[in-house]
Amino acid sequence: METSARCAWCGTDPLYIAYHDTDWGVPERDPRALWEKLVLDGFQAGLSWITILRKRENFRAAFHGFHPETIATWGEAEIIRLLANPGIIRHRGKIAGTIRSAQAYLRIEEREGFSPYLWSFVGGSPIQNRFTSATQVPTQTPHSLAMSKALKAEGFTFCGPTITYAFMQATGMVNDHMTDCPAHDRVAALA
Repeated sequence: METSARCAWCGTDPLYIAYHDTDWGVPERDPRALWEKLVLDGFQAGLSWITILRKRENFRAAFHGFHPETIATWGEAEIIRLLANPGIIRHRGKIAGTIRSAQAYLRIEEREGFSPYLWSFVGGSPIQNRFTSATQVPTQTPHSLAMSKALKAEGFTFCGPTITYAFMQATGMVNDHMTDCPAHDRVAALA
């Protein structure tokens, strides 16, 4: 993909470019992968996404592959272990929130499936936006506000409407690639 044609937000960092080209905006339906991305978006609050991308493999190792069934059983000992890990974002509230969200994930997964639950906020299929400028892209929408409120009611933390919109963009619930970005049509075809 030609660098000048990509969405401008990914800049020139090779890690960001790879993320843009292969991951961002691709519709994700796997419930565990959706949960991982939601957790990482929560850890990103107050930081840049590139910080999380650079630490993503460390997060995966520290959180045992982001398996909610495992993390839901964790307590203070695991929080202390994670707070001592320099490879991740060491924030007690975000770590404890991840444990609570793993428990909420399990309840939702058993009740209706985590993936169908999340995708219901966009009617089950990706919203295909046709933005031509980054200034047109919202930071939150009624869909992300509804998702945020519902997740908080389930016990999730660090999931405000701006975070949930970023999550919706990352997981392909909305296609916010610019229309002149080659990824726009490729991602739209995956819907």
